Amino acid sequence: MKIEETFIKDLVVVEPTVFGDERGYFFESYSKTKFEDLGINIEFVQDNQSFSKKGTLRGLHYQNPPFAQTKLVRVLEGEIIDVAVDLRKDSPTYGKSFSILLSADNKKQLLVPQGFAHGFSVISETASVMYKCDQFYNKASEGGIKYDDPSLNIDWGMNLEEAIVSEKDQILPFIENCNSLF
Repeated sequence: MKIEETFIKDLVVVEPTVFGDERGYFFESYSKTKFEDLGINIEFVQDNQSFSKKGTLRGLHYQNPPFAQTKLVRVLEGEIIDVAVDLRKDSPTYGKSFSILLSADNKKQLLVPQGFAHGFSVISETASVMYKCDQFYNKASEGGIKYDDPSLNIDWGMNLEEAIVSEKDQILPFIENCNSLF
């Protein structure tokens, strides 16, 4: 397992070691010991999974402290553009976004720390996404940023006019008006 740092501090790409042969493949998507060896000490408490069809855009979501969540995101089937936005007001990369193609084929994972908004768009026919969280869901602490905030300039890999977006996500504020407590 190896870690690839991004230009945003603490936001990292995890690449598992894949063992393949004529039968198929095997890899550890998460190992507490291996993560600790890489300097990542997170106690995950919940796994979530979603299934979405092509054109779906979910996000950008976060939970405020004390219920802020670190997420380890991976794709079980299909392809997504995964996006994280730095909401840490004291960070030199506040308001900057990072995006990456996550797929069942490349097996990459994105470790999204507390203090970030997260979302993804589905660019394959369908996608199953799984993510581990270090904090339980808490409705009262949830927040979000509108996916088409012009100050973020995110390339979702799709025509946003055709995106399938929940009513809840359509009315989220831009980053300048979000209720982030980071």
